[in-house]
Amino acid sequence: MSSNSNLAARIGRWSAQHRKTAILGWLAFVVVAFMIGGSVGTDTLDYNEAGVGESGHADKTIYHSFPQQSDEGVLVESDTVTADSPQFRAVVTEAMSALRGTDGVKRLTSPYAHDDANVSPDGESAMITYVVSGDQAETEAKVEAPVAAMADVADANPGFRVEAFGDATSNSGLKEVIDDDLHRAEFISLPVTLLILMVAFGGLLVAGVPVLLALSAVLATMGLVGPISQLAPVSDSINSVVLLIGLAVGVDYALFYTRRVREERAAGREHGAAIEAAAATSGRAVLISGFTVVTAMAGMYLAGAADFASYATGTIAVVLLAMAGSVTVLPALLSKMSKRIDGRQGRIRAWVGARTGRLDLWGRISAAVIRRPAVAATAALAVLVALAIPAIGMKTANADIDSLPQDLAVVQTFNRVQDAFPGEASAATVVVESDDVESSPVSSAVAALKQRVEHRSDLFPGRPEVQVNPDGDVAQVTVPTIGDGTDGRSQRALDALRDDIVPDTVGTLAGTTSSVTGPAAENRDFNESMVAHLPLVFGFVLMAAFTLLMVTFRSIVIPIKAIVLNLLSVGAAYGVLVTVFQGEWAEGLLGFNSTGAIVPWLPLFLFVVLFGLSMDYHVFILSRIKEAYDGGMSTRDAVEHGIRSTAGVVTSAAIVMVAVFSIFAVLSMLDFKQMGVGLAVAVLIDATLIRGILLPAGMTLLGERNWWLPRSLGWLPRVEPEQEPVTS
Repeated sequence: MSSNSNLAARIGRWSAQHRKTAILGWLAFVVVAFMIGGSVGTDTLDYNEAGVGESGHADKTIYHSFPQQSDEGVLVESDTVTADSPQFRAVVTEAMSALRGTDGVKRLTSPYAHDDANVSPDGESAMITYVVSGDQAETEAKVEAPVAAMADVADANPGFRVEAFGDATSNSGLKEVIDDDLHRAEFISLPVTLLILMVAFGGLLVAGVPVLLALSAVLATMGLVGPISQLAPVSDSINSVVLLIGLAVGVDYALFYTRRVREERAAGREHGAAIEAAAATSGRAVLISGFTVVTAMAGMYLAGAADFASYATGTIAVVLLAMAGSVTVLPALLSKMSKRIDGRQGRIRAWVGARTGRLDLWGRISAAVIRRPAVAATAALAVLVALAIPAIGMKTANADIDSLPQDLAVVQTFNRVQDAFPGEASAATVVVESDDVESSPVSSAVAALKQRVEHRSDLFPGRPEVQVNPDGDVAQVTVPTIGDGTDGRSQRALDALRDDIVPDTVGTLAGTTSSVTGPAAENRDFNESMVAHLPLVFGFVLMAAFTLLMVTFRSIVIPIKAIVLNLLSVGAAYGVLVTVFQGEWAEGLLGFNSTGAIVPWLPLFLFVVLFGLSMDYHVFILSRIKEAYDGGMSTRDAVEHGIRSTAGVVTSAAIVMVAVFSIFAVLSMLDFKQMGVGLAVAVLIDATLIRGILLPAGMTLLGERNWWLPRSLGWLPRVEPEQEPVTS
């Protein structure tokens, strides 16, 4: 070993020599971080603080100007008697009595108040209304009692439907389904990962190391998210994102590192020297890859949405910890395991090997690609372009109520409320801000707004209601609208409010600010925000990746080619998403109802995550190629050596990620299905067509030009790997 070994080699050497300190220190850090998170708790984003655009401004104004509360209701229905019958009234009275005795229920209003305003036109449905005070988390907890009380009333009256609904009730019901989905994915992903690694390594002990290291990084990150959230609240789904990314990169890093140790031992190195050689090469690649992934994830800070900012924080933290664990504690663990790191073939691996004929599949593919690089590249490009073409017709829109599992109680109740009281489930809210909203000019303008709304019963089927905050400087006008909040009817109602009614009434007053929110407005504003921020995020991620790769490999050809290849895989993934989810042919296969669109947050999220994960593979493969090239091989031979030596581990890592991501494709929620298919397809494409064919074909065609760096950039710092003997 040279005395001036690189940072990763020095860390690895220290870890192997002080393994007790390294292992216990890491465990202590993980335990302390997790305990700190548990003690301080996690401050999550309130729904009203996470919006964007005009609706986001309106939501924040309501949040800070009015007492925090959730509007709730109870739907009472009968197929045999009408709302004016004694039996029906008796059930309503029973339900209201139960609600009065429930903690947290305020402003309880009978359906028969205000001239039967809350009785449906056909007389078969009535609606009791009430509010629950508190922020989102508090109302979701408080609403459990009235929901349970209404279930008891329903059980006592079998001829009636008595169902709770409202903001907190719906959020709680959907959150329960989402949590169940995520827990199911988490529960399945760990044994699947372990099984795949057992096949790859041929033993349980060595296969368990990457999984345990990845999980420790995930647990530590979840703990650190707690104190971080006290400074900037995070999304309530951040832990699931942390687990998804942490498991992917953590297993990758440990897998690449461990396989390199086994290769060095197979080449005849003593165990300690093998670990140090792996640290100097794969350890260095882990550092480069980790910082590249971190840079990609940082692009989410530019997405213009608080949820994405919290995802960026969580994913950056877990990648950094996975990277730190791989270069610090992993060498100690491998040193402790000594010769057991070599493993035995094991029954599983022997069974697989016997049935595959133990063919050097990727070796044969890479050799064929290098012999005919132009033909191979043309064929792979043709497939990728064909897959990507449908992406041109991509449409983005929030999933509507029809896309949710229709067997959910909360969905069925929503549909019944919408049928009985059109507009109640998707009302828009006009927020008016002024020094004194009860002054004559403002109140006259609000009255004019209400009158205009009432004259458009085709768009606004209910009566507008006005509330003024305690300070008298904000008024909110609730306007029932047609549609379910995501369809074209809702958008027409929103257009009428934003483009005509509001500008012509409250919008004419100087010193007064007006904004419109509600489901339709929030969906449109978020969609438009994502589209507007995509160029900024793309530009940042691409430029940052270009710079990192240029400095690392001292070439401008390598980063350009890497970016082009990654964009091809992302484009192909987008095309597959459009093909699967914007049509109806796959509905029965994956169990969903097509909305004809992709959820708005997914294209940006997929780009950032896929670009980061793709760079993992790219950096590891290129590092082996560059190592061989610097060791004296020609570019052609170095490419073949790099592909052959990394094919097995890249394939194993890709299989792990494809398997884990595919789990999401069979969950209940459409968002998860689209994310799972997008991630799984992109990783599969990346590990086969991109890394197995286009990368070696492109580098073979370019030859020595791969390493071209203009003289004007000769001042760039050198990040050279420690030279290790290359074993062909």
